[in-house]
Amino acid sequence: MRLASRLEHIEPFYVMECAKAAVEIAHSPECDVARGGEAMIFLNIGEPDFGAPAAVVQAAEACMRSGRTQYTPATGLPALRERIAGWYGTRFGLDVDPQRIVVTAGASAALQLACLALFETGDDVLMPDPSYPCNRHFVAATGATARLLPAMPEARFQLDARGVCAHWNAHTRGVLLASPSNPTGTSIARSEMAAIVDAVRARGGVTLVDEIYLALGFDEAFGHSALEHGEDLVSINSFSKYFSMTGWRLGWLVLPAELVSPVERLAQNLYICASAVAQHAALACFDAASIAEYEARREAFRRRRDFVVPALESLGLKVPVVPDGAFYVWADCSAFSDRSWDFCFDMMKRAHVALTPGRDFGPHAADRYLRLSFASSMEELEQALLRLQRALR
Repeated sequence: MRLASRLEHIEPFYVMECAKAAVEIAHSPECDVARGGEAMIFLNIGEPDFGAPAAVVQAAEACMRSGRTQYTPATGLPALRERIAGWYGTRFGLDVDPQRIVVTAGASAALQLACLALFETGDDVLMPDPSYPCNRHFVAATGATARLLPAMPEARFQLDARGVCAHWNAHTRGVLLASPSNPTGTSIARSEMAAIVDAVRARGGVTLVDEIYLALGFDEAFGHSALEHGEDLVSINSFSKYFSMTGWRLGWLVLPAELVSPVERLAQNLYICASAVAQHAALACFDAASIAEYEARREAFRRRRDFVVPALESLGLKVPVVPDGAFYVWADCSAFSDRSWDFCFDMMKRAHVALTPGRDFGPHAADRYLRLSFASSMEELEQALLRLQRALR
């Protein structure tokens, strides 16, 4: 069968390839607890161990019992758009017009819609290396080119305005950033974000910022949304991470007003609307009790970070930049191996701890770094670090 040529630009999602290998090893006799083995500890997937709060689950049940399962507007339930806008006001002090918010089938659909609306063949989009692989593939799927610029520890593994200006050319359409970032858990400082936005705006480009981990921040210095820098930005967000609704597949966009109608037209044709049940359930995310629970979980993630980072450092797995958000650590394993891919597979087999090699996140220093997700319980994290210590020493 002849395949579309765009697939030549879409690499495998190595995070999931590693996950499949980890599952295979997990089913081996060495990991059979009944036979005295050690169960695999999965620190490779970025999925919170917390599920949706009870109020959200109850709202979904009530929605289904009452039969509110029909299509919603392609832009989302008006009530949900209002609640999201209100959250920006109470959490970040931002006045966001609900009409600029488009509810999507996860952040993945949000990124796809934004890229389809803005990019086309011949465009270049500047992105940092390392960055989340699917983001560059959304760019590639439009025919545009994701230009990965090496991002150093000194810049918190993020793009800066100087780099944007140096690499901008006649084909550059804009930048796609993530703050906090997957895989590094690092954010862009407020002053640097302002400088980037100004540089892109001056060149007639567009700034897209993936903010799906925005509410999972641990440092007030970085606790701001890029939306404060103007209404011509595109912000991508999600109910998956902070709101603990990964499998519900619900996200949203905050768009410049003139982009709402084109994105709505795309959404109508590509998937009609996001899940009605998920949308009705998500209304309960913004209740005071739910927010209190989410904030308690954020503090739990902070405690996990504060345990994991020094523990890795003590093993010789250096962390050049302490993550200020999300639930990832970008650690340097070059003291033990010149290929993080081999190192991670070795730890899967010998320590029964699944980690993610840097290969997915861009070619620059991919062999040097690995990603550890501390979205697992503290008990699992403690056990995993003990196993890594045993294997490395």
